[in-house]
Amino acid sequence: MQYNSDNDRAVMCWLLVCLALIFAMVILGGVTRLTGSGLSMVTWHPTGAWPPTSLAEWQAEFELYQQFPEYLKLNRGLTLDGFKSIYWFEYSHRMLGRLIGLVFLLPFCYFWVRKMIRPGLTPRLIVMFVLGGLQGLLGWYMVKSGLVSNPHVSQYRLTAHLMAAILIYGFILWTIFNLAFSEPYQPLADSQVSGWRKASLALCGLVLLTIVSGGFVAGLKAGMIFNTFPLMGGRLIPEGIGALSPWYLNPLENMVTVQFDHRWLAITTGLLLFAWYLRGRARFRQPLPQRSFKLVGMMVIIQLALGIATLLLQVPVVLGALHQAGALLLFSAVLFNIYALSRI
Repeated sequence: MQYNSDNDRAVMCWLLVCLALIFAMVILGGVTRLTGSGLSMVTWHPTGAWPPTSLAEWQAEFELYQQFPEYLKLNRGLTLDGFKSIYWFEYSHRMLGRLIGLVFLLPFCYFWVRKMIRPGLTPRLIVMFVLGGLQGLLGWYMVKSGLVSNPHVSQYRLTAHLMAAILIYGFILWTIFNLAFSEPYQPLADSQVSGWRKASLALCGLVLLTIVSGGFVAGLKAGMIFNTFPLMGGRLIPEGIGALSPWYLNPLENMVTVQFDHRWLAITTGLLLFAWYLRGRARFRQPLPQRSFKLVGMMVIIQLALGIATLLLQVPVVLGALHQAGALLLFSAVLFNIYALSRI
């Protein structure tokens, strides 16, 4: 079978399924963190593992967990039923990752053997698969940081794991755009809107920086303090914002500073994106850019509202997961905006 537009649609649908599973993986990872389940599995079986089925197997798994810092320092007295409730979140997260690997690999082999992949796309797909495997290793590297002495995963490793997932997601999404739309790429030097394109890249960088700061908030559980808005402890600049020494540790390890940074990065990014939407809506009449600017405007309002609600309600699991989903959808909208402008 030779490459044609029908093959493009088949490959695009397959990648959309992979993208949806990665989206679910990111959200399930957030739920796993919010429910305190991430350290319940203290071993790693890269090729897969069946969950405990008998009472004896559950007891053995629980006794293994009891040897590690999370149980000894935080969850002493946890019952077997309580252990099962956190175990299933982490188990599901790991198994979904392996399912994604199979859903990617098996159709890829089929499409490749049948010569259904358009020229030049195969190396990109191989890179996607390799990055997915490395992401699994990074996930275990993150978990290991909470199994030594401090029963909390490193905020550095957690943020790296989150950002790797988002970048893989963006890589696949951009590939889907290329398959879905026929407009040719316009080199920046020849573009009629080169300034707009550069600004869209800068805004995307700001969105990613805000997500990075959110990763540090999640890693340090900094969302559990100062659950008021817009003030923190009744002040615009809260006490303790520069308490750590040396000073450069504060944006990375001081809960107060980390939450302050995330708040103001989110507000700044949100206002800039909304202004971007208003200007873009007035400037562009082509269907693709128009649609992309509308998506950015809609998602930035939703995400700001979710962020404020999550903070005020002290990070309930559902809202925390929705806020993480909103970040991914906002990134998707901004990426679509970049793609649309790159065709003008």
